Amino acid sequence: MKPSIDILISFGNKVKTFRKEKGISQEELAFRSDLHRTYIGMIERAEKNITLKNIEKIAIGLDISVLDLFK
Repeated sequence: MKPSIDILISFGNKVKTFRKEKGISQEELAFRSDLHRTYIGMIERAEKNITLKNIEKIAIGLDISVLDLFK
């Protein structure tokens, strides 16, 4: 079964929305999340199928719960 692109788009949009609400750049989120800036961009553009570990890192970087990214 092939994963749906819709979930990647939805997740990427959530990350972008929270990031913008916090007033931080992709570079700042990457620093806070211990990830590469280009990786954050790829997630926001739904170009990467992110792992659970990296979802947790992004939630920490955004100072939100993992659950918030899926609401």
